[in-house]
Amino acid sequence: MLTLSKAKKSQGAIKGFAEDFIVEEIAPNGILIERNKIYTRDNFPIQSDAVAEQKFSVFILQKMNWNTVQALRAVAKRFRRGIRSTGFAGTKDRNSISTQMCSIYGVTPEMLASVHVKDTSINGAWPSSTGVKLGDLLGNRFTIKIRDIKEQLGLDGILGELNNVFPNYFGEQRFGNRENNAQIGIDILRGDFESAAMHFLTDCTNEISQDAIEARQRLDMERDFKSAIEYFPSYLKYERAVIEYLHRFAGNYANAMRMLPRAILLMFVHSVEDYLFNKELEMRVKDGLIGPQGEDLVCEADFYGFPALSKTRKYGEDGYGKEVFVVGNIVGYDTELNSIERDLLEELGIDNKMFALKRMPELNCKGSHRVFFAPFKDFNQKFDENGNLMLSFSLPAGSYATTLLKEFVDYETKQMPASLS
Repeated sequence: MLTLSKAKKSQGAIKGFAEDFIVEEIAPNGILIERNKIYTRDNFPIQSDAVAEQKFSVFILQKMNWNTVQALRAVAKRFRRGIRSTGFAGTKDRNSISTQMCSIYGVTPEMLASVHVKDTSINGAWPSSTGVKLGDLLGNRFTIKIRDIKEQLGLDGILGELNNVFPNYFGEQRFGNRENNAQIGIDILRGDFESAAMHFLTDCTNEISQDAIEARQRLDMERDFKSAIEYFPSYLKYERAVIEYLHRFAGNYANAMRMLPRAILLMFVHSVEDYLFNKELEMRVKDGLIGPQGEDLVCEADFYGFPALSKTRKYGEDGYGKEVFVVGNIVGYDTELNSIERDLLEELGIDNKMFALKRMPELNCKGSHRVFFAPFKDFNQKFDENGNLMLSFSLPAGSYATTLLKEFVDYETKQMPASLS
């Protein structure tokens, strides 16, 4: 991914400890949900029918070294409930300390106050007639420590180059640790479920565990699913589910892939959309096309200064001033394609109508929008007494802090002990 800034960058390491990556959610009313702070219903005027029965509890979840779904599943399990009883506005990085608004059905605030899950806390809870759903947030505030700085370079020049925006790439994690999510997604769109299954089961890129590498390579050579049940590592539970199905129902690769949770299958298809967006954005960065051009889509800022994507329209239409964000397509079956998107789809051997998956309609993707260049706010920088670079900033929902960091630092990710304490 091409960066917008051309200045020389410092080198360093991130995510060495959970304390190095702090994520605090910004609620729809602009309130920052700070860590170690208790909140009440009065802080968040969430729409809730006072007359309706209040069967939900809305709560503030603080967690460390948990991803959002795993933490909520652990909380729900304490009340003999499943993950479907919970809701959240946005996912938060596992390798972090994060705060966010969540909800659970059929559990009272008093019950939540007494729950104990390792490395989590409930920082306030109240009854509600509605739960929290994806998108019920404005953005996130990040506080990041960058260790092992090789050279303390100033950032003012880079800030001047960026002019308060940065290329809004989807982060590398969207494409999977084995970097094959998009390929599997393309296979699914083409209806080639055998290829999708075999890529899922046998790709070894970035695989760390030697027994996983050996198992994947052996299956790739032998294609013997009965034997693979015996030697595939038990921790590869999703792979084993696919293998066991193919052993029982030889050749039914489509239903074998359905052994995976729908969220994972959607992730594969979404990664194709993400790839297309990133490629088009990279072209704009290369050509310096930061502002709106010709028939570009644009949107204005909301009250907080973040993109109001619900008000997207073509550039030049009445009602827009000069301060707008350029909006790109997240390609789906209902997208009005531009020439760049048509060319990119042709290179992949697919077309956008394939996102209306006839053989897997549960994965249909209509398409949506995302700004090409996202704003960042409240930027602060300093070096601490140990020479670590401390950065803090706020980003709109869906934008990646690691993507903005690439504009300032050539970093590597280091996984160290869970806590400094």
